[in-house]
Amino acid sequence: MISSLPFAVRHHGVRATGQERETGGDNFWASVGNKLLPLFLLQVAFWSCFLGSTHGNGLRVGFYFQSCPQAEDIVRRTVESYFSQDPTVSAPLLRLHFHDCFVRGCDGSVLLNSTRSNLAEKDAKPNLTLDGFYVIDAAKAALEKACPATVSCADILALAARDAVSLATGLGKGINLTRESQLYHVETGRRDGAVSRAREAAAHLPSSDDNIAILKANFRSKGLNSTDLAILSGGHAIGNSHCFSFEKRLHHHYDGRGLSDATLDANYKVELLRRCRAGNDTVLEMVPGSSMTFDSEYYGLVSKQKGLFHSDEALLEDEVTRGYVYSRKRLPESVFFADFGVSMVKMGRAGVLTGRSGEIRKNCALVNH
Repeated sequence: MISSLPFAVRHHGVRATGQERETGGDNFWASVGNKLLPLFLLQVAFWSCFLGSTHGNGLRVGFYFQSCPQAEDIVRRTVESYFSQDPTVSAPLLRLHFHDCFVRGCDGSVLLNSTRSNLAEKDAKPNLTLDGFYVIDAAKAALEKACPATVSCADILALAARDAVSLATGLGKGINLTRESQLYHVETGRRDGAVSRAREAAAHLPSSDDNIAILKANFRSKGLNSTDLAILSGGHAIGNSHCFSFEKRLHHHYDGRGLSDATLDANYKVELLRRCRAGNDTVLEMVPGSSMTFDSEYYGLVSKQKGLFHSDEALLEDEVTRGYVYSRKRLPESVFFADFGVSMVKMGRAGVLTGRSGEIRKNCALVNH
């Protein structure tokens, strides 16, 4: 994974450089473990120098401050409204942003409908279980009333993912988010793409069966390093999966030598086989008993070889990603939350369209005419 962080994480006066985050630096992490500020103070220290500043790709925090000052509030209220009715909406919104950024970059192309002449990303096999489009559509409709032709669908995806995850942490009071209880600040200024191809989604989206080498290469192509891979995999802390997404690893033909996936705990394999007997469409929690709460429990499962996907357990095959998994046992959860924000911002810069490139769609499912 290529680029080091363009800025550093500050933990009560201790500075984490990109190299330290990449190598895991046990001495570094030990030194900060007992020096953490409360999360809201950590955010103030972390983001204060970036508010209003522009990244090299044209994105910046507060891009809509003048053109649509209520933009983030409108998205936040929309997400809160749906979350209050169904807390499971958080995972689909986070997944939409991931799947958007890994194909053509973060340009809202995952939202476009297929046409008679083109099969769009959302109809590619890996995307057939995507959900949460209705939340994005509702936010877009509200934004078009308040600020017509101003806020891109790509930015709505990024904002909604942040708000959904923030709500799932339970850091805010009840279901009401404030700037202090948001997990991280989102750079905005993206514009929407006009191309969406299913074959590209099939080719570029990470697979649940990917090994560590493939995962690292895929993330590297988006400007994300091995530490980012370990951190963003933590998104599997929330949500569910269908048995057909991982059933292959449960059976003896998995490795081509008559064996099931050796990276899966044997007792957990038996439990998964029992649960999946009802059919491939059976839905299981990614983190049993905790699938609606965004936390670091996921890493505990991975360390015990109980990750639902082979790609989860692949994190133990690399020194950097393995180090991050095991570091979760000894460090406060707020460290993971801060790390997640850093990596999400990095991912959100992948392949963006800004300035005069792209468009601002009036309807997120359709290109403008």
